[in-house]
Amino acid sequence: MSLNTPITDWQGRRVWLVGASSGIGAELARQLAGRGARLALSARNAEGLRAVAEDCLRAGAADVRVEPADVTHSGDLAQVRDRLLAAWGGIDLAVLNAGTYRPLRAWELSPETVRETLSVNLLGVMDGAAALVPALLAQAEQGQPAALAIVGSVAGYGGLPRAAAYGPSKAALINLAESLYLDLAPRGVSVFLVSPGFVATPLTAQNDFHMPALQTPRQAVEAMLRGFSAGRFEIHFPRRFSLVLKALRLLPYRLYFGLVRRATGA
Repeated sequence: MSLNTPITDWQGRRVWLVGASSGIGAELARQLAGRGARLALSARNAEGLRAVAEDCLRAGAADVRVEPADVTHSGDLAQVRDRLLAAWGGIDLAVLNAGTYRPLRAWELSPETVRETLSVNLLGVMDGAAALVPALLAQAEQGQPAALAIVGSVAGYGGLPRAAAYGPSKAALINLAESLYLDLAPRGVSVFLVSPGFVATPLTAQNDFHMPALQTPRQAVEAMLRGFSAGRFEIHFPRRFSLVLKALRLLPYRLYFGLVRRATGA
C-alpha cells in the first residue's frame, strides 16, 4: 500500500518548486513542463530562474511563473505563497529543494559557515513548511490534491567526513519530514522525503574526491518521478548506493566508523 497518494498525472497540476534555478530543481521543472504541469519557480537567482522558465516554455508549459525568493529571508516564501494562491487558487505540490553545500572538515567549521548552511538547508525549509501547511490542509479538507516534498540527502543518514555542517542539516530534514508525515498524512496531505545520493550539480562540483554512483540531474528527476507515481514516503536514489548507506546505520559504531573511513580515505 502506498504511504502517499500517488502522483501519476501532471497535466494541469499546480507545482511550486523552491530551489529551481539549477541542478535537480531546474531539471524537475523542465520535466514537469513537458508533462503539462503549471509551474512556479523560486530561488535567489532570478536570472537563472528566467533561463529555466524559457526552457519550460520551449518544453510546452502553458503556465510558468517566476517568483524569486530568498529562503533565508523570513517572509519571502509566505509572500510567494499568497501570490500563488491568488493566481491559482491552490498549490497541489510544493517541492522544497533550496540548499547549499560546502565540504567542511571539523577543523574548518566556523560560526558563519554553520549559520549559512542551517539557514538555507534547515530553517529555510521549515519556514516553507510553516507557510504551506495551513493552505495544504485547507485544500485536503475540500478533497483537493495537497502534497509537500522535502529534498534532503543520503548524507543525513549518518556522520560522514567533509559533511560537518551539511550532514546535520540534512539529518534534521529527515526528522522533519517524518514528523510532518505523522501529523499531515492522516489529514489527507501527502509528504514526500527525497534523499538523493551524489548528483552532478554546481554544488557537488566543489568535491575533490571520487563520488560513487554519481548521477545526472536527469537521472535524479526520473527517480523522483517514479517515487511520486508510486506514492512512496521516501524516494532515495540511486538505490545501489542509498541502500548500502542505510545498511551501514544498522552496524555497531566500531564497524560503521571503520567502514566509512576505509571507503572515504578519511
